[in-house]
Amino acid sequence: MAIDYHRLMTRAFPDKAHTYTRRDTMLYALGVGLGGDPLDEGQLAFVYEHGLKALPSMACVLGYPGFWASQPDTGIDWRRVVHAEQSFVLHAPLPVAGTVIGRNRITAIHDRGAGRGAFLAQERQVVDAADGRLLASVSQLSLLRGDGGFGGPPGAPEPPHPIPGRAPDLLCDLPTLAQAALIDRLSGDDNPLHADPQAAAAAGFARPILHGLCTMGVACHAVLRAVCGYDPARLRAMRVRFTAPVLPGDTLRTSLWVDGTVVSLRCHALERDALVLDAGRVD
Repeated sequence: MAIDYHRLMTRAFPDKAHTYTRRDTMLYALGVGLGGDPLDEGQLAFVYEHGLKALPSMACVLGYPGFWASQPDTGIDWRRVVHAEQSFVLHAPLPVAGTVIGRNRITAIHDRGAGRGAFLAQERQVVDAADGRLLASVSQLSLLRGDGGFGGPPGAPEPPHPIPGRAPDLLCDLPTLAQAALIDRLSGDDNPLHADPQAAAAAGFARPILHGLCTMGVACHAVLRAVCGYDPARLRAMRVRFTAPVLPGDTLRTSLWVDGTVVSLRCHALERDALVLDAGRVD
């Protein structure tokens, strides 16, 4: 079944009510590696109930509509879907517990032609169910590797954020756990690619890989640690481009360029010398 452009563009997503607790907030932070140093009070604030704070990148998992691309009526070859880009903008501080409503919609589909895949962009508004406040706007770009040539408009995604040509101002090395993907999937993304060796093999990977959002969370941690003094109120927006898979257990080196209120970044998996995240921008 091929993609039907007009049907997919007008696909209706029901509002997603998402109730989460302080334990869920701590579990998310543990999944992306916070708490690795039990004596670091900056990290402890995100994984301990006393003075608990929400990691800004947690916005990306709130009100998540689920892995809807695997539903048969989409026409998408879900086993070949790759997470290409992710961004979020915070409009208010994230509560450490509560109920939110996620309102998802598809904003664009770019057909790259037969054998070249397609880009699909979607946006989600995360609203506080208690008072209707808009908490965050979350955008995701997916590369549908098996679905080009269905007759949709070509177009192109937004150009990537340029990285400065000078040497980075700061470096931050953070490890990932061997079981990081198994922890991170408990925050909402249960795509078997991140847990099931057979599903990973069917997608062309030798082993389950880390969620792109987990890699983004590690980069968010690096910015909080190296630039923001672990104060989440200083981080308003973040955008990243995923360039290669991360394997659970990789050490991620985040290179940071600080220009006023804009931080540019990219991440390498040190053990494999692989660029895994590029064109990153934090405001």
